[in-house]
Formats: sequence, C-alpha cells, structure tokens
Amino acid sequence: MSEPASRLRVDLAGQVALVTGASRGLGRAIACTLGQAGARVACVGRDAARLEETVSAIKAAGGSAEAFSCDVKSGEAVSSLVEQLAEQWGRIDILVNNAGITKDTLLPRMSDEQWDDVLDTNLRGAFLFTRAVTRPMMSARYGRIVNITSVSGFMGNPGQANYSASKAGMIGFTKTVSRELASRKITVNCVAPGFIESEMTAALGPALAEEVKKRVPAKRLGAADEVADAVLFLAAPSSGFITGICLTIDGGLTA
Repeated sequence: MSEPASRLRVDLAGQVALVTGASRGLGRAIACTLGQAGARVACVGRDAARLEETVSAIKAAGGSAEAFSCDVKSGEAVSSLVEQLAEQWGRIDILVNNAGITKDTLLPRMSDEQWDDVLDTNLRGAFLFTRAVTRPMMSARYGRIVNITSVSGFMGNPGQANYSASKAGMIGFTKTVSRELASRKITVNCVAPGFIESEMTAALGPALAEEVKKRVPAKRLGAADEVADAVLFLAAPSSGFITGICLTIDGGLTA
C-alpha cells in the first residue's frame, strides 16, 4: 500500500501570524497549521479556555503561540491588540480573518440584533483587523492577509441572509483592499469553504449529513485541514503574485 501524499510544506520560520476565531473549528486548524510551518501564532478569540487549548496544541507540536482575548467588533480593542503585538513581537506578517458567527432564521423573523451581530462580527471584525495591520505591514513592505468567507457569500442559503451578506461583503472587501495594497507587496485573498466537517455539521445528525453529501459532487464533506492548507498556501512567501482571488474549497458544489 502506497504512502499517503504529504501535506503542503511551507517555511514560515521567523514570521508572526495573527488568527482570529482561533478557539475552535477552522480557526484552530489554521492556527495549528501556521504554527507547524514555523510561524509564531497570536491566537485571538473570546473563549479563553478554548484558546489555551489551541495554544497548547501548537506548542505540543513544537510551535510557538500565545492566546489573546479580544472583542473583534471593537475598534479600540482591535487597534490596541495589534499595536501591542507589533511592538512586543516586532512584526505582523500574516493576518487570517476567520472570526465569525451565525444567527440563522428566515428574513421575516430576523431581528435587528441578529442582523447587526453577524455583520459586526464577520465583516466589521475583518475590516478592523485589516485596517490595523496595514500600518506594520506597509512599513515592512510585506504582508499576507487571508479572509475566510463562504460559498454562502455567492450562492446564498435560506435562513442566512445576515451570514450570506457578511460573507459576500468580505469577498468585495478582499478584492478592493487587494488593489489598494498590492504595490506595498501585501497580498489580500479569501478562501470560501463549502460543507466542512465541524461541530456544526456533526450536530446535523447522520441522516441529514448524508443528504448534504449527496449535494456535493465529491460525495463527502471537506476536512478542516484542507481549508487550513489552502490558507497556508496563500500565506506563503511564494504566493506574492496571487492577490484578490477567492479560492473555493467545496468539492465541486458551486462548479
């Protein structure tokens, strides 16, 4: 039996990566992957206990990481954190805007609060962190920014008007900012996962999960590591001529 193919190998030694929403799911997988590649990872989120679990996983694999609690919706909190990191760690090379929430319901029942909370966390949070890191990245004339959007941002999903709007906005945000920062050797891209194995999909139950798989041409759910490897590729120094793209990882769902 042949050996499985190796995962993507990228050397990020000496670099600093900031990952929002790093306490679980895709965020944890991304933080761990960047840490395994040699980056020093700032793991950002609201759940301090679960952030420490991510940090412990990175350190157990031989990496370096630290947890930072932060309200991604607060401009003051975000600016303060980024300034602290840039000063204490000396640089910020990679930003992954992954923090996101869902508050699903059909549009007629959706409250102002449900709309605002999702847009503020998912889209405003990405704006605040991107704006904050541009100063150290522009000074260094180097940077990699990767935004985690979703296939819901361009195909929609019933009950997710708020979530889909936030993710569609992130795609437009990515394309615009990529044009603004390209001359400073800062790339800005996004990754759009489809159905990925997670706590959320596990909660669907076996029957509904099988129905979901039938919709995907690959006939399976994606793995968090597959998304993390795509982020690693876009975060690599060798990806300097790739900017403004949206890389879809969905097993052919939107093909």
